[in-house]
Amino acid sequence: MELYAVESGNFKLDGGAMFGVVPKTLWERTNPADPKNRIDMAARCLLIANGARLILIDTGMGNKQDDKFFGHYALWGEHSLEKSLKTLGVHPDAITDVFLTHLHFDHCGGAILRNAKGQLVPAFKNATYWSHQDHWNWATHPNPREKASFLPDNILPIAKSGQLQLLKGDGFSIENSPLGFDILLVDGHTEKQMLPLIHYKGKRLLFAADLIPTVGHLPLPYVMGYDTRPLITLEEKSHILDTAVQNDWLLFFEHDPQHEIIGLTQTEKGVRMDFCDTLAGHF
Repeated sequence: MELYAVESGNFKLDGGAMFGVVPKTLWERTNPADPKNRIDMAARCLLIANGARLILIDTGMGNKQDDKFFGHYALWGEHSLEKSLKTLGVHPDAITDVFLTHLHFDHCGGAILRNAKGQLVPAFKNATYWSHQDHWNWATHPNPREKASFLPDNILPIAKSGQLQLLKGDGFSIENSPLGFDILLVDGHTEKQMLPLIHYKGKRLLFAADLIPTVGHLPLPYVMGYDTRPLITLEEKSHILDTAVQNDWLLFFEHDPQHEIIGLTQTEKGVRMDFCDTLAGHF
């Protein structure tokens, strides 16, 4: 097995929304804001090459929405999913599986593209698309709080394509999933967000997704205003971070533009970053 970070793009989000009730004087120490109070964000995916399988975890925003939509997110940088895969020598048709941690637009937008005829079709025509059954139901019947994050153009064409597979499971984890890695299930950010826990070269790597978006979100109270159940997020973070530091897990960040993977250490203030590295540099 080999793992590769795949940079699908960069954008900005309101810092207050990203840190909820935490005062700006605290969160801007790790995540400085621009004059419009926006912080830099990454959309970093993960590619798993495991035998005949090429598994892509999340797909970023994609590019099929209009300029007005993307204007809200101040896109920056030169990264794109297509460019990053090409740099790795991977054609989209070679991807066998697309694993979606959840169906918010910045995680699944690149899963569907608009072709030359204006049709919405899978960006990875030979891939099986994986979601969680409970989350799929949640996303396709959205609550008013999350409705703007669940875009039908990103979601419904997956089912229409016939390439969708829904995982089932409750509780804390799905062990020995069909994709070859364990999955932690968390409900604070959204219903049944799935976090891959990957055994790799003697280590365990947790794809942190939106449970812990950036290094700045390591302190337990630093919970996003976007989370539907913030107190549950706090409990999930506490349990997972304690487990991670006790078992020497690495965290892979999807949204932190400065930190790709980190190690953890226990301090008097709680679990904090011990070191920062890249996949290529660490392994």
